[in-house]
Amino acid sequence: MAICPECDAEIEVDEFDVDKGDQLSCPECGSNLEVTGLSPIELDLAPDEDEDEDDEDDDDGDDADLDEDDDEEDGEGDDDEGWDE
Repeated sequence: MAICPECDAEIEVDEFDVDKGDQLSCPECGSNLEVTGLSPIELDLAPDEDEDEDDEDDDDGDDADLDEDDDEEDGEGDDDEGWDE
């Protein structure tokens, strides 16, 4: 037996059928849970996949902005050098 960290419901989990890092859902509250310990079975809230996807989207947008700024600065520097000669 394991305890849901969200609603404190008892969840029947066979310790031989799960590995550390496995995910399951609570039959009472529906929370996504991750196995964090095996003897005894310990559960914790699983990280939200949506948050990971949002972080990746934000990172991609930030990198593109930085690349564009770098290109503009490099381009301006090349033009200035050409005119100075």
